[in-house]
Amino acid sequence: MDLNDLYRDVIVDHNRSPRNRGRLPQASRHAQGDNPLCGDRLRLDVDLDGDVVRDLRFEGSGCAISTASASLMSEAVKGRTRTEVAALFDAVHAMLTGGGGDAARLGKLAALAGVAEFPARVKCASLCWHTLNAALAGSAQPVTTE
Repeated sequence: MDLNDLYRDVIVDHNRSPRNRGRLPQASRHAQGDNPLCGDRLRLDVDLDGDVVRDLRFEGSGCAISTASASLMSEAVKGRTRTEVAALFDAVHAMLTGGGGDAARLGKLAALAGVAEFPARVKCASLCWHTLNAALAGSAQPVTTE
């Protein structure tokens, strides 16, 4: 199996069966995200334990890339500190925008590497990450990719 086929399968799987979808009643932080160009809308609920993301859930509507990215992100950030999440954001952002980065070190998140070939889709894949940053910062302002 080709690596691109494997990545495509991961994205399809996370779109069809998103992990960590739904509300998180005990969330300590919330944020809203919107990608008006594509129609992606996202709400993130984050439960912090001090500096650690104990749990995270998302809900909303979005394209396959947006949904898969939120699902993959939700798995990747659980149990990580804010500092670790910031480093992961930087690595994913670099990968998505063609700014380099070591996709091999990102585990399943590397499945999003192909998005860099479609600049219009980068906002779809990064919306959840920007929304997570807003939630961790305690921002009440909705995030928009426009």
